[in-house]
Amino acid sequence: MTAPTTLATTEDRALPGPLGILDGPGHLKDLPAGILPLLAEQIRTLLIDKVTAVGGHLGPNLGVVELTIALHRVFDSPRDTLLFDTGHQAYVHKMLTGRQHDFDGLRQGGGLSGYPSRSESPHDVIENSHASTALSYADGIAKARALAGERGRAVVAVVGDGALTGGLALEALNNLGAAPERPVVVVLNDNERSYAPTAGALAAHLAALRAGTARGNLFEQLGLAYLGPVDGHDLTALDLTLRQARALTRPVVVHVLTRKGHGYPPARADHAEQMHAIGVLDPLTGRPGSTGPQRTWTDVFAEQLVSLGAHYPDLVAVTAAMPGPTGLARFAEHYPERFHDVGIAEQHAVASAAGLATAGARPVVAVYSTFLNRAYDQVLMDVALHRLPVTFVLDRAGVTGPDGASHHGMWDVPLLASVPGLRLAVPRDPASLRTLLAEAVDDQEHPTALRFPKAAAGTDLPAVHQLGPVDVLLRTGIQEVLLIAVGPLAAECLEAGRHLAGTGLGTTVADPRWALPVSRELLDLAGAHRLVVTVEDNVRSGGVGDAIARALADRGSRVPVTSLGLPGRFLPHGPRPELLAAAGLSAESIVHAVLRARADRAHPFT
Repeated sequence: MTAPTTLATTEDRALPGPLGILDGPGHLKDLPAGILPLLAEQIRTLLIDKVTAVGGHLGPNLGVVELTIALHRVFDSPRDTLLFDTGHQAYVHKMLTGRQHDFDGLRQGGGLSGYPSRSESPHDVIENSHASTALSYADGIAKARALAGERGRAVVAVVGDGALTGGLALEALNNLGAAPERPVVVVLNDNERSYAPTAGALAAHLAALRAGTARGNLFEQLGLAYLGPVDGHDLTALDLTLRQARALTRPVVVHVLTRKGHGYPPARADHAEQMHAIGVLDPLTGRPGSTGPQRTWTDVFAEQLVSLGAHYPDLVAVTAAMPGPTGLARFAEHYPERFHDVGIAEQHAVASAAGLATAGARPVVAVYSTFLNRAYDQVLMDVALHRLPVTFVLDRAGVTGPDGASHHGMWDVPLLASVPGLRLAVPRDPASLRTLLAEAVDDQEHPTALRFPKAAAGTDLPAVHQLGPVDVLLRTGIQEVLLIAVGPLAAECLEAGRHLAGTGLGTTVADPRWALPVSRELLDLAGAHRLVVTVEDNVRSGGVGDAIARALADRGSRVPVTSLGLPGRFLPHGPRPELLAAAGLSAESIVHAVLRARADRAHPFT
């Protein structure tokens, strides 16, 4: 492959040179080929400057600079459709479609999304960040174009960062290979990685294709044409190969070899993830600022799971292409024979965990909350139906912040609430996370789940009293208002409770710990109060508040329940505290909600 370019500086924010004057792909096509290396250098410099300032997906985008330039010179977006799988590879695409001056607001509230966004540009067709979907979109778009009699409009799916390991992508390839009349161009961005190195037999086959030692070609055997491998950092080779692919007018795989983090030595030196996703860094050194990273929920989970691994020799950890982000990398270092990364294959991860539990192991499946959505059927029919003791650990639960609608883990509670026999725990602090994880792994009678956010774990919030599984965190005066703090919003509930107590209102703050199913002790406590207000970092409909209200009604209790939580709509990207406050989940908003609910009741407190 070609050598990395030399970095320039970006002190001049006016973006001089070719990147500064580009107003879209049409202008890019008019640039002479000789100026394109300078354009690529400018793009890399801008990526490093802007992404290290605010955080985001740096490594993947550094790897697709030349590829994205070539795509926009060969194809005519938006007349031709360009799809990115996953969408975090689209930063360069945004720059080349007129948004290069907006990167100061990347992933900030009201600024550029970190993924394709239909509201930003007609060049962004699908807002995908759940991997392995683009080939199915491409298949459907090509079918619709054929039905409408539209000819000459290419459909291109850029598939990379391990997305081809997902079963949905293989299902789409199966259909595309059987449709020689369907002109879909599959650009396989092969950087050998998702977060970590790509896992499985498909990765081995791609390695053999790269080395020229493959016995046969999977894509050709499936019925697709195959071009490559081609150097993904060679603009001339890319241009030639992509034009060949377009001219074939049939399904074709263009195998492109790229390097994640290309052109930025600190990214290439990051052997674990090659700066796949970063926080704020010093752009010169690639290191965090002087304050250093805060201790996160993921850190606490990772430490506790290693400790439990020493106690339970049958504990097995499973993840779907995210050993680092979910905290399992530490477990893998200690117990490599008991760790499995199955690739971007959540359904398989859950069903495989069901098999592990069937054979007597203690599987812990760690995934992002939003990605468990993809495996709901396996949770319901493969784990719960057989009453298997699989533990699900859901990272990035609730509002995640800068990654936006597709990554907010706000749907898991209603989904898991519908699973018979499953127990859901929501820890409020590091101590309760350690305890609840130990209880979950020890439970061999039920499937269990724990959820926690992408945030600093904070300090421990001790209980003043315990009622069975319920921790009482605050109790003042007579039993008038019960604030039920579901997990990490306990700190806000405590602040609100103290304020309410200061006004003379008898207030209790309780943490159910095991939020679902609703415990008898929590219902007894709720029934002893005149108003119950639940506070949870997930969508309200079908959440813990709804479950408590139903359980009280089933008892014949007339205690009113007010549920505070996230609205049932897709939320934008932005800082977690701001999004929570906008949803009415700050301490101040909780106080107002209690006082409003009190005033609205037919029989106000006396």
